[in-house]
Amino acid sequence: MQKAKMHFFKDRSLFYSTFPIREQGQKGVWDFRLLPVYFIAILDFIYDEQEDERKFRRDVCLKDQDGDVFYDKLHFKFLQMPLFNKTEYELESHFDKWVYFLKHLEDMDHIPAILNEPVFQKGFDIAEVSHLSTEQYDDYLKSVLSYNEAKAVTDTAFADGKVEGEKSKALDVARAMRAKGFDVDTIAEISKLSLEEINSL
Repeated sequence: MQKAKMHFFKDRSLFYSTFPIREQGQKGVWDFRLLPVYFIAILDFIYDEQEDERKFRRDVCLKDQDGDVFYDKLHFKFLQMPLFNKTEYELESHFDKWVYFLKHLEDMDHIPAILNEPVFQKGFDIAEVSHLSTEQYDDYLKSVLSYNEAKAVTDTAFADGKVEGEKSKALDVARAMRAKGFDVDTIAEISKLSLEEINSL
């Protein structure tokens, strides 16, 4: 991903693509067989100087003078994000959704209905965590740790195979979680107790 415009970007792209190619070289006897290399550039600027040459997406590979693919293991994908102007109501493919998500993520305070899928929700959650302050991130990690500890206790209690006393253990876990400030829905999910049982504690 590249935010700012820079000179010789195509040269830089070619230069960087040589690294994973050279890294495949092997000492000793080697037949020069290479794995495919893909260079994917998501750009927050327009590198095409001529307006009539501008394309939002460019898929580039090595071709001969007749336009036939000469080598199919080196690919360049360039996305000039300012040239993608679809609204959320114009998104047609999964690719459109991904591009829209990447372009507008910074301005989103919630996931639009058209992107209400687990993969985009996960991306949104990751982005939210990455923008936390140091103190907020520490609090977040502590809450995750507390949740995991409580879940581990519950899982252990239910996994030991003893039927008698399970309800008592679940109630003990629920009491401990309430004391730590967990919300009722989370306690119910982990302890398997009803909301009424938890609220009565």
